[in-house]
Amino acid sequence: MTAPVQRPLLLLDVDGPLNPYAAKPERRPAGYATFRMRPASWSASPAASRPYGRLRAAEYVKPLRVWLDPDHGRQLRALPFELVWATTWMHEANDWIAPALGLPELPVIEWPSADMHRQDPEGLHWKTRHVAHWARGRAFAWVDDELTDADHAWIAARHDRPALLHHVDPRRGLTTDDFAALETWAMRSAGR
Repeated sequence: MTAPVQRPLLLLDVDGPLNPYAAKPERRPAGYATFRMRPASWSASPAASRPYGRLRAAEYVKPLRVWLDPDHGRQLRALPFELVWATTWMHEANDWIAPALGLPELPVIEWPSADMHRQDPEGLHWKTRHVAHWARGRAFAWVDDELTDADHAWIAARHDRPALLHHVDPRRGLTTDDFAALETWAMRSAGR
């Protein structure tokens, strides 16, 4: 008897792919709705809690404006992947983003807080080494808005399974073309 084939992982960043934060502030992309969110990590951040140098109580912290396309949840669930959060939202993505998209609770890649946004000696995205370690032994696609050629080359040289690093324009978020590319890659990688 053969073991069941594992679906590839789809590692999801929130800000950029799902929340096109870089779109013009006055022009929400078509299909997106505005959500106001106040996750604990945001309320505790210096940018939110001390905007003018003085501490604000959590109830007075201005919420984040997040643009999400509610249809993306259905589209993501339809892809032949196992979905995983690969975002600085970490577990808060399950509390705030998943419900807005109609997604179930997903596994989360946890980042060591000391590594967030640090400079990598090889010029890699600060998530790249953690993603490779977390996904070892599995095929994966990773959607993020900060991927570079250095990340592609590093993963290609060190990850022993198929891997797709898919850049998403943070002004547009995931598009029909992105979903098509992910599905095509998943079907091709399943045949390897």
